[in-house]
Amino acid sequence: MNATPPADPAPHTPAVLYPLQPDHPELVAPFASLVQRSGARRLWMCQSFKAETHQVLAHLAGMGHTVPVGTSVTLLPLRHPYEAALQARSLALITGQPVVAGFGIGNPDFVAGLTGSPYASPRTAVRDYLSSVRSLLDGETVRHEGPYHQMHGGLLPLDHAPRVEVGAGVLRPGMARTAGEVADVAVTWMTPPSYIAGTLRPALHEGAQGRGVRPRIATAVHVAVVRPGRDPRRLALAAAGRHLEAPHYADMLSKAGVAVDPHDPVGTADALLGGQVVVTGTPEEIAEALDGYRRAGVDEVMLNPSGVLLTEGVHAAVADMEEVLAACDRMLPRPRQHAAG
Repeated sequence: MNATPPADPAPHTPAVLYPLQPDHPELVAPFASLVQRSGARRLWMCQSFKAETHQVLAHLAGMGHTVPVGTSVTLLPLRHPYEAALQARSLALITGQPVVAGFGIGNPDFVAGLTGSPYASPRTAVRDYLSSVRSLLDGETVRHEGPYHQMHGGLLPLDHAPRVEVGAGVLRPGMARTAGEVADVAVTWMTPPSYIAGTLRPALHEGAQGRGVRPRIATAVHVAVVRPGRDPRRLALAAAGRHLEAPHYADMLSKAGVAVDPHDPVGTADALLGGQVVVTGTPEEIAEALDGYRRAGVDEVMLNPSGVLLTEGVHAAVADMEEVLAACDRMLPRPRQHAAG
């Protein structure tokens, strides 16, 4: 098996993540504009229960921000695989750019509130869902009768939309093995580079046996430039936020050697910073740390400015990412200059 994804045309160029739920697409526009002028790889958005994610990205394209986009991640109980495939392909058609359609389950109470009960097997739910979405996007007729959805049919033919990659949200090795079986992209959040290299990447390889290629890894990394008056610990806690209260994140961080304790915010902040879950420093230092993520096996780094965005606002967050993107660009190998004569 060829154990690596296709060659990445710009391995040092991060993507940009808008990490909040916007009230209006205009709030995301500065991030889309940054992608356009900086050459960042992609604009990612999360699941939004305010202005819906796909509609925001389509609105931005209508404003002229026709950039590659990704969803990190939308929740699969919200829509049937047919609707999910149609929405993703529509974004590719509207933007004229590649799309990563990332999907995740959500917590069991959320699933039960929509479907009547939690998924008895989250991995089966994800495997079946992504398999149907991928097949629909590939123009196939899907015939699936499973415990979590039924599908008999296909999308109407459309041969001129850019390719859509199908992604799965991944935190732990079990779901990584499932993503290895069916996903084009494994989307991870708050996963330290050592955990990616030692736990998730081997599990993805294991799941991908027989496919010919493992999924790409796209990882959201909290970043904040050190500036006068900024407290890195405060930014780290603001960035991690309620994720620290979620059992699956706490379990993943524990297994990754990042000790989080709700009764010890200082120790938790230090652990997040020390484990490079939250990366701070000069733009050059952040760029070096992001290169460590790439060496750990990450194919696409998403800059997540949550801490700065929540404490200082959108313009400060965009300024941080612009400086980090420029520092990453300076790290790109340059062609050797040959003297004339």
